[in-house]
Amino acid sequence: MAGPVLTVVSATVDPAQEGHLTAAYQAVLDADVPDGLLASALLRGDGNQWQITTLWRDRAALDAMRARMLARPELPAAPRVFREAGAEPTLAIFDVINGLHRPAAP
Repeated sequence: MAGPVLTVVSATVDPAQEGHLTAAYQAVLDADVPDGLLASALLRGDGNQWQITTLWRDRAALDAMRARMLARPELPAAPRVFREAGAEPTLAIFDVINGLHRPAAP
């Protein structure tokens, strides 16, 4: 049984580029998101470390998005956001084995 997949795209971002990074990520959120994308977040950590985590319905949804990107001259959204901010991203893919999701309180 196929389950959710989490992608984590990480990079070290020059502090002078943080505004550009957050604007580029917001532009992605404002655009049409691919089918199967369930959630995404831009995270800032210590030492100028940033991540974009994206939860996909399943591996097939992720693979379909990646196949569409291969037909275009552009990168998928998360790596593109980091490159536009002058950072070199790395990608990790995780199968979600177990988890908890609670909706936010009103």
